[in-house]
Amino acid sequence: MAQTIIDPMEAAEAYRRSLLDLLGQDDPAEVQSTTAVRLRDLVTRSGVDLRTRPEPGEWSVIECIGHLVDSELTTAARVRWIIAEDQPDIVAYDQSLWVDRLRHGEDDPDDLIALFEVLRTANLRLWAARPEGDRTRVGLHRERGPESYEMIVRLAAGHDRLHVGQAERALTAVRR
Repeated sequence: MAQTIIDPMEAAEAYRRSLLDLLGQDDPAEVQSTTAVRLRDLVTRSGVDLRTRPEPGEWSVIECIGHLVDSELTTAARVRWIIAEDQPDIVAYDQSLWVDRLRHGEDDPDDLIALFEVLRTANLRLWAARPEGDRTRVGLHRERGPESYEMIVRLAAGHDRLHVGQAERALTAVRR
């Protein structure tokens, strides 16, 4: 059964809730620590279908991976602003524009995953090293309002599950 992906720009609170529901009670750092391996597995299994979109307007496996890299990059900046500044402005971005204009459909999967791994490792190390009090520090997301460092980490874990699942469904659909 296909999962509906909620537009984060048009339904910000529903999007946030959907990501938190995907995470459930799981430890967000543990969830995030497995994503790179899952992406490498997807690339290996995709073979020639890596760049094929299941439908016009839907992302291919490589585009889902490119989006996860973009998300990890923006998360890296957001959490550092939150730790370093008082209630910083958290800029939103249009994920579809980034995937299209950065041409993730043409990217080398090994390069994308290598960048993802470096960013993810740095973000997880930062999370583990920060004192508990930093987790409540807040940034002001332009679409979703106040978000704590902890909330961003939890959302990122649910986001991983959302888009790894999307990539899995894309591969299945292409192979039908």
